[in-house]
Amino acid sequence: MEEEFLRYLKAKRREWPPSRYISGREDLISKLPDSLILQILLYLPTTKEAVRTSVLSTRWKSLWLLIPNLDLDSSKFPDYNAFVGFMDKFLDFSREHKSCLHKLKLCIHKGESDQSCVTRWLDFVVRRKLKHLDVECLVNRKFLEEMPLSLYVCDTLVYLRLHRVSLGEFESVSLTSLKTMRLEENVYANDVVLESLISSCPVLQDLSILRMVKDNVKVLRVRSQTLTSLRVDFHFGEGDDYDDFDKKVSGVFIDAPRLEYLKFEDDLSNSKIITNSGSLAKVNLVYVFNESDCADVADLPKRNMVRTFLTSISGVRDMKMADGFVEFLYYNIVFDPLPHFCNLSCLKAEFSLHYLEILPTVLESCPHLKSLVLVLEFDPSREDVQISFSSVPRCLVSSLEFVEIKYFNGGPAKMEVARYFVENSRVLKKLVLHLRCSSHQEGFYMLKDLLELPRGSSTCRIIVC
Repeated sequence: MEEEFLRYLKAKRREWPPSRYISGREDLISKLPDSLILQILLYLPTTKEAVRTSVLSTRWKSLWLLIPNLDLDSSKFPDYNAFVGFMDKFLDFSREHKSCLHKLKLCIHKGESDQSCVTRWLDFVVRRKLKHLDVECLVNRKFLEEMPLSLYVCDTLVYLRLHRVSLGEFESVSLTSLKTMRLEENVYANDVVLESLISSCPVLQDLSILRMVKDNVKVLRVRSQTLTSLRVDFHFGEGDDYDDFDKKVSGVFIDAPRLEYLKFEDDLSNSKIITNSGSLAKVNLVYVFNESDCADVADLPKRNMVRTFLTSISGVRDMKMADGFVEFLYYNIVFDPLPHFCNLSCLKAEFSLHYLEILPTVLESCPHLKSLVLVLEFDPSREDVQISFSSVPRCLVSSLEFVEIKYFNGGPAKMEVARYFVENSRVLKKLVLHLRCSSHQEGFYMLKDLLELPRGSSTCRIIVC
């Protein structure tokens, strides 16, 4: 079996090992017991490197087969059939010698005519104390590999990543050791399958869900008493059509009382509800709402949903706002003001010049903010836009100590942002500006203008990068 893999490797790699290691000198390493040699092989970065050691001597020829970690990419084989043959022989060896795999990582590139083997491979390995499983299938959505029922009752599994596979119905779930789960672009039998998979992991801590339009899930329900980190994302892939997604009946429901970190990137679902959010400390808001979620005086349920979602995360200490979320605030904030984020200490926000005027309003909702990072969108067509800020939020007067402005250049609007913080911040200690200049002369005059601004804080330092 290893000959098949080595034949391919020898055609691609340089001569290895160096001649000094295969001369007539005494081979001390090969005299070590198998257990120690296996430990040495475990430190090699990939299975490919471990297989290469079999050319050292006959003593090493089959030792790599006993390594409990296997990391393979089907695209590195001459063709898919060679990859299948290699995997089948490897598993036959494991069955014969009763060896156990603790970690399996497969990256599979398949065509429509290629045989389906992943299901039976996984059915074998998960029954043998597997701890770490990472399966990435790069295939057409019409030909997804279905996960075996044995996967759902693997008590030893600690880490699970599934990419582009099919998860069917099951009778029970017993993933009692699973702490990290990554579910990416999979298809599920229905809502209940995904909900049960999540809620039946009693020690789950880190969950990431990347959905796609045709995944058979209408409402994503995340219920977990142990979850501390959650990422929700929605991939709108090539060939997907908005008409294929029924927004009216879609939603995201999160009930995780120990949740500390949330990244939310799903503005397609109609409703977004978070309950028991008292432990939430850090959020990253990318795409949460879109134009259809903007306030409508007559649409009270929609307004209540938006208000409830924002209130449910108002206790966070660290928050990131992507430009998509800022855009929503720009159109919605007049009708439904932001709640007060009284615990918020650090804020990072992406602003295009078009939406900069709501910056004071956003800061007004953060009365105890200490650190602010602004990422300003570089738009040459709007460099001459004039902007002014009329109000001074409470945080500028009493708490804001650090401001960093990235992608900063000398347009009037961006100079106004710098002037605003320098002149109005009473306790500011450091203002960091990342200048973008076309010449040294332009940079000199920009820096000169900045240093001449009157400072509201006598301790403020301006640092230019």
